Amino acid sequence: MTTVSFIVPTKNAERTIAACVRSLRGQHLEPGVCDRVEVVLVDNHSTDRTVELATPYVDHVEIAGPERCAQRNLGAARSAGDVVVFVDADMVLEPTIAVESARAIAHGDLDLLVLPELAFGESFFAECRSLEKRLYLGDASVEAGRAIRHTLFDTVGGWDETLTAGEDWDLTDRLRQAGARVGRTAGHVWHDEGHVHLLTQFRKKRYYGKWVAEYLRRDGASRHLARTSLFSRPRMLLAEPRHAAGLMILKAVEAAGLATGMAGAWRTRTVS
Repeated sequence: MTTVSFIVPTKNAERTIAACVRSLRGQHLEPGVCDRVEVVLVDNHSTDRTVELATPYVDHVEIAGPERCAQRNLGAARSAGDVVVFVDADMVLEPTIAVESARAIAHGDLDLLVLPELAFGESFFAECRSLEKRLYLGDASVEAGRAIRHTLFDTVGGWDETLTAGEDWDLTDRLRQAGARVGRTAGHVWHDEGHVHLLTQFRKKRYYGKWVAEYLRRDGASRHLARTSLFSRPRMLLAEPRHAAGLMILKAVEAAGLATGMAGAWRTRTVS
C-alpha cells in the first residue's frame, strides 16, 4: 500500500487552513499507485481556531515550534508515507498532486518534485503577486521541490532548523547534491495571498532578512535571489502594464525589508 503524507506547519492560520486541508483530504486516490493520503498538522501554539478548523480533515495533530522547519521535521518523523509533501497553510492543492507524486516517486525513478505554484488574492497587489508567480514558472532558481522520497529526505537530514528563509532552496540544493532526480507535477499549488499590503510585506521581509543573511553565507546561495525571470518574459509584463508596475513597487518594498533585516543581522553578528 502506497501512502502520500502531507505535512502542514501552522500558526494562527484560521483564515486559510480549512481550504488547505480540505484540498489535501480531497486528493484523488488510485489503487496500486496512491492508496492512501495522510495529513499531519504541526501547529505552533496557535491562539486562534486553526487547530479546531483543521482537525476534521487531518490524521495527526502535533503542537510544537519554534519555527516552521522544526515543525516540518517533526511532521515528517510522525508520518508513514513513502512520499512526503510539504504544504504551507495558505496553499490549496489541485486534486491530482498525491497520485502524480506517488506515480513519479514511489512507483517511478524520481526523488523530488516541484509543485508549480500560482497565486490568487483579493487586492491589487495580490493580483501583482499572481503575475509574479506566473513569471517564475519553470525557473529553477526560484522554484523548490515539495514532494520528496521519504527515505532520501531522511538521508539528507531534513530541513535545516537554523533557517526560516531560504530553507526550501537549501533543502532542494542538498537533495540535488545527494543525487536526487527531479521532476514536476502537472497539477498546481494555489497560494492564497488574501490582501497584500506593502507595509505588511516590508515587515515580513524584514523579519526573514536575518535568516536570508545566514543563507547567503553559503556557497551558491546568492543565485536564488537574482530573479532574472521577472524580466525574461517581457510579453507577459507588457500584457499587464498596471500589474507589472505594481509588481515592481512590491518587489522594491520587499527588497528594502530584506535589506533592513539583513543589515540588522550583520550588525548583531559584528557586535557579538
